[in-house]
Amino acid sequence: MKPMSHAGPGAGRFAPTALMLGNLVTGCSVLAPAGMLPELSTGLGISIRAAGLLITFGAITLCIGSPLTAWLTSRIERRLLLTTTLAVLAVGNLASAFAPDYASLLVIRLAMLAIGALYTPQAAGTAALIVPAERRGSTIAYIFLGWSLAAAVGLPLITFIASRYGWRVAYGTIGALGCVSFLLLLVRLPAGLKGTPVDLRTWREVGRSRAILLLLLITMLQMSGQFAVFTFMGPLLKKLTDASPDAIGMVFAIYGVCGFLGVVVASRVVDTWGPYRTSLLFTCLLLAGITGWALSAGTLVLMATGVAIWGLGFASTNSMQQVRLVAAAPALAPATVALNTSVLYIGQAIGSAVGGLLFARDLLHSTGFVAVGFVVLALVLVVVSRPRPAAAASA
Repeated sequence: MKPMSHAGPGAGRFAPTALMLGNLVTGCSVLAPAGMLPELSTGLGISIRAAGLLITFGAITLCIGSPLTAWLTSRIERRLLLTTTLAVLAVGNLASAFAPDYASLLVIRLAMLAIGALYTPQAAGTAALIVPAERRGSTIAYIFLGWSLAAAVGLPLITFIASRYGWRVAYGTIGALGCVSFLLLLVRLPAGLKGTPVDLRTWREVGRSRAILLLLLITMLQMSGQFAVFTFMGPLLKKLTDASPDAIGMVFAIYGVCGFLGVVVASRVVDTWGPYRTSLLFTCLLLAGITGWALSAGTLVLMATGVAIWGLGFASTNSMQQVRLVAAAPALAPATVALNTSVLYIGQAIGSAVGGLLFARDLLHSTGFVAVGFVVLALVLVVVSRPRPAAAASA
């Protein structure tokens, strides 16, 4: 890994923040349709389930694109790579605002996310290049605050804008935010950063590691459970409680704010508690929150309370997965972090597809319990993945 001694003090100091804001744009780009399914359905003349497929197909593109782009771009200098990715996300969102029909919007989204797939894993990998090893865990968790902010601020804002001014203005707003983030990253990220090249031997080493494969399976199950509900959270709240767009936006805000708080707490405790115990705690919160949603379906206040508890675990569990993977095999981090992002999107695709099938069949209460099943399996595997005493300090 190259040291950062040649970078200016300002660049070094604010580089993690610039990377975090890039995750905010990435998160908004990925999650945006979930915040405006009714508007997309009405504006494009399609069903709610068809609008939800923007999430499903986007997730499939992301899960394929993440390891593929990690392999193809591993030798490219990081500032060039990450700023180019953000430029594509900005242009893609601006183009989405002018899409004439559903097919065009879907094609633009898939093209945008095929490139955007590399941002989150490469941002996490870049964090390992710009901070000392003892601060790596907390810095990766901090960079993932961008995803929490996407849910805390981005989704409620998208819901607010789309319900009042239309989905096209919402996409335009994300595009403008992408332009600002592109400039910040260009100014703040040090030049000359290069990670370990990813080759076929790297993937073989990953495939032979039981610990890494187990961690990747945990990520997939965590995300499958969440996205069975999350993709259709707005329409579910509307059907189950007759919630208004503002009330739905408020639930999204609760989810995101609690997600933000969860990552803040996780980033503070992970360096002393260790990634395993931190991961176990937040997976338990994830399960408690989704169980609360399932059991209270039909009562808005109780469902929102469940979402708050769920939110505490939503982003923090994934950031802990990233930290555990980096600690399990630092030399393989570019590949494992990319694969973790890939299986995260596989989980999104599975969850949103299952949620879409249940929603289309009006099995609204069942959705929560199916989500609980996925997260229970994830929790069991977290316990199974407990590091042996000899490796406890680093797992």
